[in-house]
Parts: sequence; C-alpha cells; structure tokens
Amino acid sequence: MIFQDRTEAGKKLAVSLEGYRDTDAVVYALPRGGVAVGIEVAKHLNVPLDLIIARKIGHPLSPEYAIGAVTETGEPIWNEAELSSTTKQWRESQIQQARGEAKRRRLSYLGSQPNIPAKDKTAIVVDDGIATGLTMIAAIADLRKRRPKEVVVAVPVAPKDTVEKLKNLTERTVVLHIPDGTFWAIGNYYLNFGQVEDEEVKGLTERFTGLANKNGELEK
Repeated sequence: MIFQDRTEAGKKLAVSLEGYRDTDAVVYALPRGGVAVGIEVAKHLNVPLDLIIARKIGHPLSPEYAIGAVTETGEPIWNEAELSSTTKQWRESQIQQARGEAKRRRLSYLGSQPNIPAKDKTAIVVDDGIATGLTMIAAIADLRKRRPKEVVVAVPVAPKDTVEKLKNLTERTVVLHIPDGTFWAIGNYYLNFGQVEDEEVKGLTERFTGLANKNGELEK
C-alpha cells in the first residue's frame, strides 16, 4: 500500500477508527509528521487533538542512529543492547537536552495551551509511520502515567516486529499496512513525504483549534 501523502493517510486511518467517533477519545499526534495525520483522524472522529512530543537520542558515534527516546516529562526509553557504548553521564546529558527541545517545540507549536487530560479517556496515539518504535514507546509510557482508560496506537505503516512489540504495550494497535519482507524507510510508502517544518506544524494546529472551537468539539 502506498499513500499519496500524510493527509490521505490520515483520512484512511480515521476510517479504521470509526468506533471512536463522538466518544471521550483524545488524539495525541507525534510531531512533526504525525500532526497532519492526526488532524485528519481527530476531524473525522470529532474528538480533541493534542501533541505528545518525543525526541530521539542518537548514538554518540552515529547521531542519526537512535538508541533512545524521551518525552518532555516521561522516563527515557533505551535500546538496551546499545547502552554499553555510552556512559551514565552522557545519557543524563542527552536526556536533559532532549527534554528541553521537546518543551521548546511544544511552546512553539501550542503556546501556553495545557495538555488535554487523558485520565479515564481513550488515548489514540498517531504518527505518520513507525520504524524502530522508540519514540512511540516513549509516548505510550508518558501517556500511561496520565492514567487513560486505554491506549490505542494508530499509524499508516510499520514493520511487523515493531507492531508485535506495540501490541504488548497497548489495548489496541491499528496499522493500515504491514509490509512483507524488509521494511524500508517510512517515506518509501508515500508518494509525497516532504519534511514537515515547525511553522507548518504550528499552522496546522492553529487551524484545527480554530475549527474545533467554532464547531464545539473541544467543549466535551
């Protein structure tokens, strides 16, 4: 399955989540790419949208290779097999940097808007795809602390091994396309997969909030 772009992927994903329409669910999108997908899901389901920002922590010798992830306030998630190549001091430094960047981004995207409470609600966590799953697992761990009724992960595409891992961490995992064989980069499953900039995320969330306030979705 190939998606035209993140908007189309979000619309298709929303159909698979129809049972959550007009419920107490909250969509938590992972910036940056997950926001365009999450907005389509939240619009279709007529539920609120919030952001949950998880930052990857790269290997000290190869920063592009993620060995950990952490949200603004959550505990870090690590690839345990890679920890022997790091020190505790290095890890603590990276955690603080990642948390600081996550907080900066939330302020940039949403200003002083508070988190939408997840307690006793269905938390639907959305991204534009999953590879290793580190950032998604960090997001799930963060949400668990907020005591939701259930956690649902919903993404357009992810590899089979990661999907199996997520099924053990959530009440439900929805993936539209699980490729056979080798999983390539997420962008290979989209025709248009341009990089999403901070200003685009800010614009998307502002437009969604304006529409939601006008239509009353966020009054629930």
